[in-house]
Amino acid sequence: MQENSLAFDALILAGGRSSRLGGVPKQSLVFHGQTLLERALDAAAGARHTVVVGDSGLLPSQGTASQPVSPTGWPPGVLTCREEPPFAGPAAAIAAGLDTLGRNGGGAPFTLVLACDMPLAGEAVAVLREALSESAARPRGGDGGSLVARSSDGRAQPLAAFYSTPGLKRACAELAARNALVNGSVRALLASLDVQLVTVPSGSTSDVDTWDDAAALGIAAGSQRESKDPSAGGTNVGGKS
Repeated sequence: MQENSLAFDALILAGGRSSRLGGVPKQSLVFHGQTLLERALDAAAGARHTVVVGDSGLLPSQGTASQPVSPTGWPPGVLTCREEPPFAGPAAAIAAGLDTLGRNGGGAPFTLVLACDMPLAGEAVAVLREALSESAARPRGGDGGSLVARSSDGRAQPLAAFYSTPGLKRACAELAARNALVNGSVRALLASLDVQLVTVPSGSTSDVDTWDDAAALGIAAGSQRESKDPSAGGTNVGGKS
């Protein structure tokens, strides 16, 4: 019973303009020998199904929400898709990822939503999973049980979180019904969800929006994996950045 309640799927958000990095795709930046996308996939290990939502310039193949692909050489169960239109924001990306999961056997009770621009997110996910395990042992009503990472200085990071899958689907449907999904904010998407904040290790939700951010994390300019698509961008975690 508890094992089933802890099953989860994962959405890795990896699409955006990355304008404050001069267009360098955030997911291509290399930290300790891995791209940020690879590190995000590692952080999501254990998911039943994983969807990478975003640019495919660094991926062996390309897919859409209706025709996803599983790139050769990636971990089993990893699919890719893209929000429509491209660069439509994180709310649209989450909705596209959920749609892809639904078309490909997804349906775990929880969904990990993780932006790929946090090099140390694996530490945050580990703490969130432990908290999820503890909360699963307690009764909860409705779509409860959603857990959002909170940094040591008190800031919530909604793109490092486990959400109730039914609740997240409902929130996407409600936003779409108001024609507010495209260019919608994560805050608007999650406003109706009952979430619990979980304090995670210091630095584990530090993200890369600028080269100063990258330098603070030890990522040097020019340390990125080359993209095959010149239009590729970075993770759109707050709108169109």
